[in-house]
Amino acid sequence: MILHDVNLRDFPMPEPDEATVSRIEAAAKRCRSWIVTMTALADSGHPAGSLSSLEMYLLVYGVANVTPENWGEIDRDFVVVSHGHTSPGAYAALAAWGFVEPGDVLAHFRSCGSPFQGHVERDVPGIDWGSGNLGQGLSAGVGYALAQRIRGKDGRVFVLMGDGEQVKGQIAEARRMASKEKLKNLTALIDCNDIQISGRTGEIMPASLRSLWEADGWRVLECDGHDVRQLYTSLRDAATGDLPTVLFCRTKMGHGVSFMEDRPDYHGKAATGELYVRAMEELGADPELLAEARRRRATPPPHGQRPSLPPAVLDLGEPFCYGASDRTDNRSAFGKALADVGERNYKREGRTPLVVFDCDLAGSVKVDGFAKKCPDWFIQAGIQEHSTAATAGAASLGGVVPLWADFGVFGICEVYNQQRLNDINGTNLKLALTHVGLDVGEDGMTHQCIDYVGLFRNTFGWKLVVPADPNQTDKATRYALSERGNVCLAMGRSKLPVLLREDGTPFYGDGYVFRYGKADLLRDGTDGAILCMGHMAWRALEARELLAAEGLSVKVLVVSCPLALEVEALRDAASTGLVVTCEDHHVASGLGASVGLGLLHAGLAPRFASFGVHRYGDSGPSGEVFAAMGLAPEQLAEGVRRLAGARS
Repeated sequence: MILHDVNLRDFPMPEPDEATVSRIEAAAKRCRSWIVTMTALADSGHPAGSLSSLEMYLLVYGVANVTPENWGEIDRDFVVVSHGHTSPGAYAALAAWGFVEPGDVLAHFRSCGSPFQGHVERDVPGIDWGSGNLGQGLSAGVGYALAQRIRGKDGRVFVLMGDGEQVKGQIAEARRMASKEKLKNLTALIDCNDIQISGRTGEIMPASLRSLWEADGWRVLECDGHDVRQLYTSLRDAATGDLPTVLFCRTKMGHGVSFMEDRPDYHGKAATGELYVRAMEELGADPELLAEARRRRATPPPHGQRPSLPPAVLDLGEPFCYGASDRTDNRSAFGKALADVGERNYKREGRTPLVVFDCDLAGSVKVDGFAKKCPDWFIQAGIQEHSTAATAGAASLGGVVPLWADFGVFGICEVYNQQRLNDINGTNLKLALTHVGLDVGEDGMTHQCIDYVGLFRNTFGWKLVVPADPNQTDKATRYALSERGNVCLAMGRSKLPVLLREDGTPFYGDGYVFRYGKADLLRDGTDGAILCMGHMAWRALEARELLAAEGLSVKVLVVSCPLALEVEALRDAASTGLVVTCEDHHVASGLGASVGLGLLHAGLAPRFASFGVHRYGDSGPSGEVFAAMGLAPEQLAEGVRRLAGARS
């Protein structure tokens, strides 16, 4: 740790003294030699942008209340890196402040199994967001800043950004959210070196960046991004304002290495061979550092470390029970349960804040009841889905339980990359998708979310629940709020019947406990099995009754968790010799695909068929759209009848 006795945290002086400035400047020179070395050894990476951002990194990690001792806690400051490709600069600064071992970084940058990946990830102490592609970081910073405010904490959030990414629309969404929510604890720093991969930033896509930030209500400051005093005083100034503040830091690409300076060539190219030696000589460093790092690279890389979130403390209350005479929609049951949990916990001592995000659809997605009962925990984000997805995810890492409700086509199809990054970052987001499948009939094919199961299948951590009736929805909602990790509830729009046992009592009523991955046997049978999810369940039951009138005995199983199939349920279904799935989802990527693969892996070989969406849907009343797709109860019955006859 080369800055072990330098104290900048919480701005202890109006401006740094000569000795402090000299120490940081010396550290910057040494960090530059580390940047050049780690990229040379990996023969890849982005050295020049890392060199231009270096003083920004050193000063932010110096003034922020995040240390090698407290980085795993939630009551502290947070640092988000948006231009994640400048990871060498971030790692070098973290090494200088003692978060990581310099030798580990130099030897294992971009090596397989190392936490020091090519783009920053949360496996490195001091890195609070794995930013992935450009344009994501400010949204994450807004999420952290909101979490700090709602939890009543005074922690600050710093977001480091590049100038090339500033033209991305998601950044504009995040700027507006920060301004609307008056996040004075948020400071953004932009590395203004006017160079990106293809040339000059100002020529590739001209934009009046200062005007854009000012128009969105931010306080704008400018400084020399390589001047330690100017950076410190600008950051100190930003900490005293009543608005979110952005610092335009004038820098030079490749600063400190003559042949890299102000040239696009080394944006993504390492200096090797004689050029490496020349760079190290200019930085006053020993070129033998590369050989030392190469020898150390033969040793195993260090293990990554991630902060562990404290468990959420919520009173989940008791589920409501809907009877046979009740007819409502799953989204309304979700909204009622959500409002109930919110009211039980709102501003109660020792409870984890439950924060609901909405994108101008509160009445349609049924979070309006929560908004009335818990106004300070309700965030209206407007029609800004991309930023909201990332903001809500990051808020969970700041110590709240966030829930975002939206239509399926907006909450997953439109923002798939953001939900993928939430998965990578290990967030704790609760996502409520309504209007999924063909059930939003009249809105037509653009609004019929028929691919959500397949999209979540592409991730590794998301849990997906597709409840079958209002009672199961209520219990699944309370489960999702208490479960660690990212959980999605997917629901249709229309009112639907409460599912009943053969004795007329609610199947998902009193005594039922939701368990993720558990399939539910609604009706038993011997001649075949229908596996269904969501609002296809009542249609499957009607099809079964039609078949029973003809002497066919068919099982009906509800699979509410299509990404976590219960093998015993598959065995039970396969024992009949005929397995059929039905869903208002793309037939090649939804429940049918899950069941077919599950049967194969389990070594089961019944006659198998899947009924689902095989083209984009029509615009019309929901029932007519289902029938046009061959998914009405009579059509399902005919399909099963045909398959049973062919088998016999």
